Amino acid sequence: MTPATITADAAGTWDIGGLTVGRIGFGAMRLTGSAAFHLGTPSDRGRSIAVLREAIELGVNHIDTAAFYFSALRSANELINSALSPYPEDLLIATKVGPFRDWSGEWGTSARPEDLRGHVEENLRQLGRDHLDLVYLRRMRQDSIAEHFGALAELRTAGLVRHLGVSDVEPRHLAEAQAIAPVVSVQNRYGLGHHAPRTEELLRVCGEQGIAFVPFFAIAGDGGAQGATTAHDEAVLAVARAHGTTPAAVRLAWTLAQGPQVLAIPGTGNPGHLTENVAAGALRLTTEDLHRLNAAHHDTGTQPEN
Repeated sequence: MTPATITADAAGTWDIGGLTVGRIGFGAMRLTGSAAFHLGTPSDRGRSIAVLREAIELGVNHIDTAAFYFSALRSANELINSALSPYPEDLLIATKVGPFRDWSGEWGTSARPEDLRGHVEENLRQLGRDHLDLVYLRRMRQDSIAEHFGALAELRTAGLVRHLGVSDVEPRHLAEAQAIAPVVSVQNRYGLGHHAPRTEELLRVCGEQGIAFVPFFAIAGDGGAQGATTAHDEAVLAVARAHGTTPAAVRLAWTLAQGPQVLAIPGTGNPGHLTENVAAGALRLTTEDLHRLNAAHHDTGTQPEN
């Protein structure tokens, strides 16, 4: 079976707010250019639209985006709207609010609670929708998220948002949000070699409570927003050789192996990388593979907490 014939079904599914989504989704950030946000070479619009349509054809029904995903020439939300509207009924589009950029692309200060309605409405306009399926509150280093999350809960009550999530949080922030409104998903940075104890605790809590855990930069490694790392641990390279696959596929497979509640949202503007990422959902690591990779993961230095 070639990567092009493997669909997102191979990774299995998870329930988010009553909607069954594949555990391999798609992150939209890299649709806009060769690097994060306004840096790098702007993407080819036609190719980005083709990648989105191909993702749907491969069975992907979970897309992660944000209004602040734009480059000098491209907006991720506009690309999604152009490529996929009218949207498939089973498609979940998740977005996030908290960070924001002005018209020139410069980052603003953290949004105030009263700003969040405007951020939600901007996502609605760009995506061409009357509601958002899932909105994450991205914590911007606040000690408490209660006031911000409460503002989003009001928008949920008003019908602009159906489900809420939290991002860049510690376990105490999840509990704080849950005291206000249901939380269906948590999104933190997490991946092989990125060892952060509080995020590991969140992973466990989400599994116990049936909450989706959606890591970002799962295959980027140290590259983060700038793109996937090329500095792979020998354990990753050895497992990739044993399975005749890529280090990125091993990183994705390891991520999914951390629990059925773990979903992956690898992003790319490259059609070939898209099919490889989706195919990684069919890679089954052996017990020996997992022991080797887990050892490499925990041998890394503790990462700074968000």
